This record gives sequence, structure tokens and C-alpha cells, in this order.
Amino acid sequence: MNKSLKRGVFVHKSIIKHYNRITSSNNPKKVIKTWSRASVILPQFLGFTFQVHNGNKFIPIQVEDERMIGKKLGEFSPTKKSAQHSKELRNKYKKK
Repeated sequence: MNKSLKRGVFVHKSIIKHYNRITSSNNPKKVIKTWSRASVILPQFLGFTFQVHNGNKFIPIQVEDERMIGKKLGEFSPTKKSAQHSKELRNKYKKK
């Protein structure tokens, strides 16, 4: 067994705290705001919305699919924009 399997998954304690608070109060607003991009999505988080910080703003991530379980929150919140040329340059270099 690998060392990582022995240690288990990482979920920041503030996310667990917010999850417990929301589930115990039956709050219809299921939004958890976090800066922890390294936290893993657990099966209990299905139906919740996370707002993950990407360095500039918070990106909303809805956990709706079972395929998202086991992945990290940072995988769904890109930190870089894709660089593109201006519209004039694209038209100039476009093949005719």
C-alpha cells in the first residue's frame, strides 16, 4: 500500500466545518466559499456548489456528477487565461 493511500484524502478543515453547518441547519443555500484548491471532492458534496478562488476571483463549481468525486477543486478552476491575438490580427493572418 502506498503512503498516500494510508494517509487518505485531503479536505481542508474549513470546508468540513461549513459542510457540517449547512447540513445540520437544512439551509437551502448550499454554497461553500474556499481558497483551498488542493481539497478533494468527497461523495457527501454531491449537490453542493463551491466557489473556488483562482487568484483573481471566485469561480462557481457545481458538484453534480459522480465523475467529479476524487478530483481536486483546483482542477475545475483555471488560473490562467488563454492568450489570443486581437480580432484584427486574426483576420490578417487567416488563410485566404
